Amino acid sequence: MTVHEQYELLEKTIRGYNPSADFAQIRAAFAFAEKAHDGQTRKSGEPYIIHPLAVAQIVAEELKLDSESIEAALLHDVIEDTPASHADISKLFSPTIASLVEGVSKLTRIQYATKEDEQMENLRKMLIAMSKDIRVILIKVADRLHNMRTMEYQSPAKQKQKSLETMEIYAPISHRLGMQRIKWELEDLSLKYLDPIGYQEIVSNLDSKRQEYDFFMRRTQEQIDERLDQLDIPHIVYGRIKHPYSIYRKMFNQNKSLDEIFDLFAFRVIVDTVGDCYNVLGVIHDIFKPILGRFKDYIGTPKPNGYQSLHTTVMGGDGIPFEVQIRTREMHEIAEYGVAAHWKYKQGGQGSGSEGRYEWVRRLLENQEGADAEDFIHSLKVDMFSDEVFVFTPNGDVQNLPAGATPIDFAYAIHSAVGNRMVGAKVNGRIVPFEHVLKNGDIVEIMTSKNAKGPGRDWMKIARSSEARSKIRQWFKKEKRDENIVNGRSAFEAELKHCGIPMKDVTAPENLPGLLKKISYGTLDELYAAIGYGGFTAQKAVSRMQSELQRIAKQHQVEKQVLEAVEAKIEEAPKAPPAPKAVKSEQGIIVEGLDNCLVKFSKCCTPVPGDEIVGFITRGYGVSVHRADCPNASLERRTAPDQADRWIKVSWGSDTNESYPTTLEVVCKDRQGLLLDISAALSTTNTFVLGINSRSTEDDFAIFRLEVRMRDSQQLSTLMNRLHQISGVLKVVRPAG
Repeated sequence: MTVHEQYELLEKTIRGYNPSADFAQIRAAFAFAEKAHDGQTRKSGEPYIIHPLAVAQIVAEELKLDSESIEAALLHDVIEDTPASHADISKLFSPTIASLVEGVSKLTRIQYATKEDEQMENLRKMLIAMSKDIRVILIKVADRLHNMRTMEYQSPAKQKQKSLETMEIYAPISHRLGMQRIKWELEDLSLKYLDPIGYQEIVSNLDSKRQEYDFFMRRTQEQIDERLDQLDIPHIVYGRIKHPYSIYRKMFNQNKSLDEIFDLFAFRVIVDTVGDCYNVLGVIHDIFKPILGRFKDYIGTPKPNGYQSLHTTVMGGDGIPFEVQIRTREMHEIAEYGVAAHWKYKQGGQGSGSEGRYEWVRRLLENQEGADAEDFIHSLKVDMFSDEVFVFTPNGDVQNLPAGATPIDFAYAIHSAVGNRMVGAKVNGRIVPFEHVLKNGDIVEIMTSKNAKGPGRDWMKIARSSEARSKIRQWFKKEKRDENIVNGRSAFEAELKHCGIPMKDVTAPENLPGLLKKISYGTLDELYAAIGYGGFTAQKAVSRMQSELQRIAKQHQVEKQVLEAVEAKIEEAPKAPPAPKAVKSEQGIIVEGLDNCLVKFSKCCTPVPGDEIVGFITRGYGVSVHRADCPNASLERRTAPDQADRWIKVSWGSDTNESYPTTLEVVCKDRQGLLLDISAALSTTNTFVLGINSRSTEDDFAIFRLEVRMRDSQQLSTLMNRLHQISGVLKVVRPAG
């Protein structure tokens, strides 16, 4: 199927459920994306535009979203992967679509200390966007689904990494949003790469018994159909075998073979009214023998994502257990499509979505304030992704908590004051310890006292929900700062001693600012307080500081070598010049009189091979290389008494790198299509682009800042000449200073 045939299929799909969609804007979004991605290909060798089209098809066919969502799906990679900016999308389409695209895009241009920090920031950004407009996550899930469907073209390492991320983040998000069909497919596709042997074994076993299983399901379905027809209850019945990952998880958790799996089969009965749901439940229990303890009423107590259904497990005539789910048509639609089933096209016009239902997203983010990356991701998995347990207050109000929750979680779910004053708890009328694990249906009563001393330090380990942990942290942070500092300092110093690091190395004036920056705290007291109230751990602090201290020690050694070499050079100046020797360059730079010297290129002037350059001996970072015309390397600075001995002669070696980052500033008269012309110039000169930023001035000028990689000054000169030829370009300069 060609690209344009695929687009025609997309329009046909949209017309099937939303004939009043804005097809002119959708077509414009497709045309813009096709042009922006021109020349880009996927790992499969297909044109890149195939991916945005496929994501839009999923958004339309499986989620049935509105016009804006389709446009955003088509454009979802243009900010991340092409020169197009947020401003371009906002101007050409709308600020809403630009925000959706920005929300779906990853934070690709920021460097993080660890992979966990990067994952946390991407998740946090996605959740913030999601709390404003739930469509962000729907498009992101569709994006991940298509990437997983085409994962065979990636390397084995990438397959495993993306599959694990999908299993841990995107499948559970789909579950939390109630999109069961997509959740199942994401889980199955992830399993295929995480445990290919286990996955293949299950699929092969299911295929080998397909005939036997089909016969059982057909006969059971006929039994249910026949009885409900006799009672004149309008209905639809269908059966399915549980999907491979669901089977795999049960086999793994229960150490059973496929033949031993309980409720391998599931049947669904769709009826018209809630009353019919309960009538059908009685009929099912009359035909088949119900299994005790295997009935759940999610109609009376819906799940937080809006899921409603009756679940019961019964024993068939052949001694084969199976599950029956009973729900109305509306409940079924919500169960299959989740939040997408509520979306705007059904709500009667633009702007009437269901964002209010997702206040839990904002609460999730609030509970993570101050948490480090590892704790954030762990808490997120507990709060968003674990199964729920439903318990009751003595007045009969329902509280839903993460599975494994304790009375501490329950108390803080009611109010932080209840948690802080808690002195005991009763479950079903009996006093229980704080670590007691709550079960579905428990009636929980919290005993409080005005004289309570507040939460204990061990409560952080007992609490399961991030809401409770966050409120306990806040209490310790506010009420016990002095005590926290004392305890935190003690733990920190003990960990330093354990790692053999002297405290004086940490407090040394030249080291401390860099160490505090590494752990993101302003002062040592702030760090001690955080360790004391449980917001950070001494082990993490010392581990990060240790790597920074090692780096500083190495830099000091390099600086010492450089200064010694400079002093030796000055002393030896009157003597006859030594015989020339081969000098090894570092990143293509030869530092006079030194081998293996640490070199960095200054960001103020970004030199490239061919530029006249000078070197400056920094404190702790080796030699910084400047262009000779950089204001920071002016003759006045180079001859200043306090700096003269730190300037050193450097030159380009014969073994320069393949490319060097540098910056250009392009000043133009603003006009339509300017960005596309600049993009074309970059493309025709085979320029590798790191980033493009643009801003408009009040007097109708536009200033573009291009971050590019250049082989040498000759290639840079070619690019600058090409940019000068663009209509409206007034000057092209290399910023310095």
